[in-house]
Amino acid sequence: MSSSKEKPTLGGTRIKTRKRNIAAPLDPASFSDAVVQIYLDNDGDLELVAKSVESIDLDFSRYGDTFFEVVFIGGRTQPGTTKPDEGERHPYSVLECEPKREIILPYVIYIQKVLRRRPFLIKSLENVMRRFLQSLELFEEDERKKLAIFTALAFSQKLSGLPPETVFQPLLKDNLVTKGLVLSFVTEFFKEYLIDNSLDDLISILKRGKVEDNLLNFLPPAKRSNEFFTEHFNNEGLSALVEYNEKKMFEVKLKEMKSALTTQITEEADIADVIETVKQQVKDAKLPDIEVVRVLWDVLMDAVQWSGKNQQQNANSALRQVKTWAELLSTFCSNGNLELELIYKVQMQCYEDAKLMKLFPEIIRSLYDQDVLAEDTILHWFQKGSVTKGRQNFVKALEPFVKWLEEAEEEE
Repeated sequence: MSSSKEKPTLGGTRIKTRKRNIAAPLDPASFSDAVVQIYLDNDGDLELVAKSVESIDLDFSRYGDTFFEVVFIGGRTQPGTTKPDEGERHPYSVLECEPKREIILPYVIYIQKVLRRRPFLIKSLENVMRRFLQSLELFEEDERKKLAIFTALAFSQKLSGLPPETVFQPLLKDNLVTKGLVLSFVTEFFKEYLIDNSLDDLISILKRGKVEDNLLNFLPPAKRSNEFFTEHFNNEGLSALVEYNEKKMFEVKLKEMKSALTTQITEEADIADVIETVKQQVKDAKLPDIEVVRVLWDVLMDAVQWSGKNQQQNANSALRQVKTWAELLSTFCSNGNLELELIYKVQMQCYEDAKLMKLFPEIIRSLYDQDVLAEDTILHWFQKGSVTKGRQNFVKALEPFVKWLEEAEEEE
């Protein structure tokens, strides 16, 4: 009788096999060729290309950057560069078209459609745009213009989630700015964007891009001045931007003066030194006298240690500050109009700050006693003052002092 050997079994025992992560091979070349073929099959018709891209089974999550390289330059680029790599190419890319907004706009709309279907691709669009903008010097002038028009239209069309930092921060590379490439790019960008959008919209984008504070950073260092900024953008038909920049620079200069003054007054610097500082700031920044008076009063009052409840202490503190810095105020309140502006400034502060409401007549009297305000100016304000806020109450509060002034004048 022949015996057969049976295979041993382990009843009731599961045999576990070790799982292995098998990574799919990275093959951006095949992905690129497949997308290029879609363009070629549809003769570059972007609506048909969008439909094909939407339905095709390709690994967009892995090759998103490659996809946008095909969109922008017609094929894959060498890793980390803008140079074309080996493989298929198509002639319907952004950089192959004419540098006209009506030609480039369909590309923006096409990308918008793709992003609606695959919103995760926005990161890849960011990556590719950042790489291209950091490498502007590697593109021809015509190609840089197309990139600027595309970027302006992308923001104008509110292309899904594209953050302005992606565009503006890479542009601030020193070598690009120095060569003037950035100025050319942003000039084209500003002109295109403002065709369909307001200056406020543009400023909002610049703020989000963290470049609004100093637009002069776009200029080459050798030309970085307000004068050149004004000349350049006026010549390009962007006078609204010039006006905005002048206003912004004016605010910066006022802020700088306020900061310097605050430091000196807090440290109780010699009044002659403070006066000299103000004169130098006014000269350097070409600040209007009326703004200087406003800033001086703000800084002096901001330096007072106000009490929350003690009204008499607040009165004493305010009057002490006026007396201490009277020479500073009188130096820059050099005519009746500037004196009147100071009264308006005091009036507004007393109106807006409850703890100072009742101090108006005392402050005006002190400014008169310290020869900062002339009698004629006070009488003019009393009779014809044009600032209405709290005026009725303040006129009534100042009436006894005005009566005293008039009587003193009659006696003389």
